Amino acid sequence: MSSATPDAPLALLRNAFPESGLFAGKSWRLSPRPFPLTDSLHRALEELGERLWLFQRACNDLYALSAAGRQPTWVAALLDQGKPPELVAFAREKAFRHHLPMVLRPDLILTEDGFVLSELDSIPGGIGLTAWLNQTYSALGFDVLGGPLSMVERFAQLAPQGDILVSHEAETYRPEMEWLAARTGQRVCDAEDYGTRSDRRAFAYRFFELFDLANIPGIAALEAVMLSGEQTVTPPFKPQLEEKLWFALFWTRPLRDFWRRTLGDRHFGALQKVIPRTWILTPEALPPHAEIPGLGIHKFEELGDFSQKERELVIKASGFSERAWGARSVVIGSDQPQSAWKDAVAAALKAFPSSPHLLQRFHKPALLQHSVYDETTGAVLPFPCKVRLCPYYFVHDDKPALSGALATLCPPDKKILHGMRDALLLPAELPSAS
Repeated sequence: MSSATPDAPLALLRNAFPESGLFAGKSWRLSPRPFPLTDSLHRALEELGERLWLFQRACNDLYALSAAGRQPTWVAALLDQGKPPELVAFAREKAFRHHLPMVLRPDLILTEDGFVLSELDSIPGGIGLTAWLNQTYSALGFDVLGGPLSMVERFAQLAPQGDILVSHEAETYRPEMEWLAARTGQRVCDAEDYGTRSDRRAFAYRFFELFDLANIPGIAALEAVMLSGEQTVTPPFKPQLEEKLWFALFWTRPLRDFWRRTLGDRHFGALQKVIPRTWILTPEALPPHAEIPGLGIHKFEELGDFSQKERELVIKASGFSERAWGARSVVIGSDQPQSAWKDAVAAALKAFPSSPHLLQRFHKPALLQHSVYDETTGAVLPFPCKVRLCPYYFVHDDKPALSGALATLCPPDKKILHGMRDALLLPAELPSAS
């Protein structure tokens, strides 16, 4: 961006909003400028896409090999915990062996040293929102990552002239998908009755979580046409790939040779620098002489006795649960009183058979500065913030393309970084050519 580019006028930003909004019932603050990327951060985002795509393929292969007994069988057994047997069987169908999610969106927390990857989402919200932000700020003269159209064009390739299936549970995101569909030639449909419709299109994009299948009538009919090859639905019905447990499996010592061999030493080493140390919270007992690597304890129950300084840790549900998205299950140890932390540890261990949880090292976000509009006066004010950056990679011809990024700027007092009324939601701006 040229330093001469003026601030975006508040009135133009307000007027650019679609009549139906973008997130149902949600609001956020406005900024006169996009979030600026440094040269080093921009390069890191470009490099990250290939690594995450290799990681996603490796996860798919590891699960399949484990299910076939050619890798440790406990891997597939762990990833299948709490899931209906019929869904597990469907996910293992040979016809879907090489099917993968075609959108990758990591959640990156910006730190003083760069960033850490807190999650990898393959059914992300914010695609339509980020496309709208890119279009809006581009029209105002800013050079945003992906330009005005990349998000729209790449999404259109996922289900060309197809359907976007939105469930009632995901209704918050319906407006952004309708805005997107109006520009791609796609059609937004209710997931609940889609399986029995006679006007289904050949391609469909699934925007609902697999834990919600029990609330979607006609899903058996949809699965039947998917299995016959009459219809392609992406992301595939593979709940194992939607688990956060993969970060813990990445750090598991018995699987290190698999990861290094499959990813290659260079990508394996690079991912070690950005994937936080992660553990699977399991109540299983260790041998009397053993301890949990990196924690120095004999059993996870002992986490409950950690001091506040030792509790720079995060607990979260892994997946296949309504609490596994939107930061609903996230507990930051250093932010909790001892009793609440102890209760969170106990609850996570108790839930293990049906809903495994994971433990992650907490990395402190960097404190940055941006600018925000005072909605009443229109004045531009300084905005101290912590930043979550979500780049979107769309995979086409086996290559991930970085097409945009959504920056969520939260006030410094917020511990969990996600969209909220007090936050800014912005596109990412490319570094100045100068």
